[in-house]
Amino acid sequence: MIKRPRRLRDSDRLRRLARETRISKDSLIYPIFVTQAQREEIPSMPGQYRESLESLPGRAEALLNAGVSAALLFGIPINKDEAGSGAYSPDGIVQKAVELLKREFPELYAICDTCMCEYTSHGHCGHINEDGYVDNDKSLELIAQTALSQAQAGADMVAPSDMMDGRVAAIRGILDSAGFERVSIMSYAAKYASAFYGPFREAAGSAPAFGDRKQYQMDFHNSREALKEIALDIEEGCDIAIVKPALSYLDIIAKAKSQTNIPIAAYSVSGEFSMIKAASAAGYIDEDAIVAESAVSIFRAGADMLITYYAEEIAAFVASGRIG
Repeated sequence: MIKRPRRLRDSDRLRRLARETRISKDSLIYPIFVTQAQREEIPSMPGQYRESLESLPGRAEALLNAGVSAALLFGIPINKDEAGSGAYSPDGIVQKAVELLKREFPELYAICDTCMCEYTSHGHCGHINEDGYVDNDKSLELIAQTALSQAQAGADMVAPSDMMDGRVAAIRGILDSAGFERVSIMSYAAKYASAFYGPFREAAGSAPAFGDRKQYQMDFHNSREALKEIALDIEEGCDIAIVKPALSYLDIIAKAKSQTNIPIAAYSVSGEFSMIKAASAAGYIDEDAIVAESAVSIFRAGADMLITYYAEEIAAFVASGRIG
């Protein structure tokens, strides 16, 4: 007679007690788009908004009430230029948003996306040289200056998403020299050149005016390259490494977790969110069930934290015992 492993059939309580994968509300990070214009819904991301400085406190309060205590801020300026000066201006939209949040909600952990693409007229993540390519080394100065301005505004953490070589070291150097040794760096260490970013680029107005970002973002065919990128960022001083996107890159999350000694964050990006929303609206899936299962799969793969537009819903699932 073949002996089969016993399943936990006795009770729902016992199944929850024996779960291998645990999720905490504290491991959730909610992305917020902040605009200098009026608050408006993002057409390709139902239920998500470009928040104004006036509406931002309400959004922050709702997050905290749900038990989500960390937010990742993206700025949407009215005016853009070739140098992306709004990214590092003391009066930039993200800088103002951080100052507001830390004044009214000091318990909210404020993370700033540190990049140029939302602020440049060309939509690329750094300085463009005369031949139309991104100049890596010249970009480092602007990105480091952006991180410094965000720290000066009160950011608890900066998150460089540009994928320029050497930017973590440049940021760590400028922050430390200015007395911001306690401001952490969460690096987009393995950021793939992905088709899943479409809704985000609409939301942030950051689509490239020419070419694409394959020059500096990763080829989705590669996995060893991701581990190399993460290792380099750790060597340069990053505190947390992001794998982005999430669901199509669970293998990268798992490999990164097994081969590094720092926390791994997964970013469930706009395309993942919008696909679930669209399928749910069409009646093809149970939205809550898919969101719960997808979140657990990301943590099961090895993520220590999850950046997601579904942070409030996942927090509610944790509170109810549905997951976690």
